[in-house]
Amino acid sequence: MLSQLMVLFGFFALVLVAVYWVNRAVVLFDRLIADGHSAGVFLEFSALSLPGVIALVLPMASFAAAVYVTNRLMGDSELTVVQATGYSPWRLARPVLLFGVIVAVMMSALTHFLVPASTAQLKEREVEISGSVSARLLREGTFLHPGPGVTFFIREITQDGELRDVYLSDRRREDREITYTAERAYVVQADGGPRLVMVSGLAQTLRTDTRTLSTTIFQDFTYDISNMIVQNQNLNLRPSHLATWDMITRPAEMAQQVDVPLARISEELHGRFQQALLALVSALIGFATLMTGRFSRFGVGRQIVVAIFLLVVVKLVESAVTDPTRENVALWPLVYLPSVVGLALAVGMLHLAARPFRRGSNAEVPA
Repeated sequence: MLSQLMVLFGFFALVLVAVYWVNRAVVLFDRLIADGHSAGVFLEFSALSLPGVIALVLPMASFAAAVYVTNRLMGDSELTVVQATGYSPWRLARPVLLFGVIVAVMMSALTHFLVPASTAQLKEREVEISGSVSARLLREGTFLHPGPGVTFFIREITQDGELRDVYLSDRRREDREITYTAERAYVVQADGGPRLVMVSGLAQTLRTDTRTLSTTIFQDFTYDISNMIVQNQNLNLRPSHLATWDMITRPAEMAQQVDVPLARISEELHGRFQQALLALVSALIGFATLMTGRFSRFGVGRQIVVAIFLLVVVKLVESAVTDPTRENVALWPLVYLPSVVGLALAVGMLHLAARPFRRGSNAEVPA
């Protein structure tokens, strides 16, 4: 039974990860490629988002595997035969419990190590590419706004890197607006940063205070574009980016670093343990609920609906305790309330399934 659970868990996890990952990849593709970044950046960001997707779907995969395996064993009358030999639902729950522990260990590795590391690295890369000149400026046929008060346009970029028919409007100063147009331009690297060298162009300066316009024709002109692109220097770290060990040993320092209350750090720390327990709880709920159904040629569809409803109840409890635990550090035990409720529901279902004399237990007996 454990081997079947692991095989089906791998299948459902693979399918769910693929579905969620493709959805996120489409959003990343639209955002990164539209901003002019390469396919390598897109693949890097997709890979860094994968641990978070896996952590999101593992509890659902464990629940689906437990429900599918139990339903199939009941449909083939295997559980009925095993129970007739003296195996109680509590005994049959042992492989499911071991399966849930294995999935919980996987979830712990994700929530405590892989997900924080990947999200922190993803945030750093977002800051790095936010100031990319080639991604923010070198796009032909599109009016770009790399920074406040700046508009840039290139009609064509040749294979040699030459920019043709360049338009640059600089409105960052309140007292004047400068517009540059050039037949050709080049982006060159200098010690102080990238420079835009425009050839055969015209500079128009509009003084907003006197409403006067002056024009200057130039053969070549160098424009500093290093300060034209606004780069986000603030990492804006969140509690999800922090390492678990740092939150355990230095909670006050971590709260100050990400500028959040200490209760938010406590909620994030215990929430990572809670996510691992949720994978165990979901598997037990799926198995225990289906065990309450007796053999029937019509299957256990009603029990499956009940199992899904119980999972919804657990998620509602999780939503209800989130805000209080984020506001009061002393309420951190409430973080584990969803797992406690889920285990209580699973134990209650197993107790109901183990009752020797249930109403209607002899209503339909397999031939």
